[in-house]
Amino acid sequence: MPEDSDWEAYKVPPTRTPVSERTTSVPNPVTFFQTVFNYVVDAPVTFVREWIERQQAKNKFYYYHQKFRRVPDLSECLEGDYLCFFEAEAQWRRDRMVDQEIVEIVRERLGACKQREGPNQFQNCAKEAELLAQVTKAYQDRYGDLGVHGNARTCLMKQKHRMMEERKAQANASQ
Repeated sequence: MPEDSDWEAYKVPPTRTPVSERTTSVPNPVTFFQTVFNYVVDAPVTFVREWIERQQAKNKFYYYHQKFRRVPDLSECLEGDYLCFFEAEAQWRRDRMVDQEIVEIVRERLGACKQREGPNQFQNCAKEAELLAQVTKAYQDRYGDLGVHGNARTCLMKQKHRMMEERKAQANASQ
């Protein structure tokens, strides 16, 4: 459209909605019911909701800063203490997630070092490579061969079997 547009040439079309003209003095029942609804239903609900929001604003809960207390290991639970079993299982899952993140962070650091150093990566990234080897070996020793459905009990049994094999190997070496 040009700057000096002729408003007569570009008229706005009239609206198709007819303008309501009041011809009676009787109030509209729809506005009456809307007003009653607003005061009887909507106003109390809105008041309660705003009061709840004010109470929640006083005590903010940041889920991403949640800190869990350490619970006893599965080996420390008493027989038949299912709540302890559940807590130990949840603690084991959190520990496994933390260990996975540790391995991933060390792997990313090694990748960044290799990218940064280029052809000298074998000399300059030796510490990161050694750390990655240690971390992955520790993760594999603890969680390896458990599969997708591994849990705290199977992990504990795996550690027990590994310790028994190490004791047998020490006993055979000392004889």
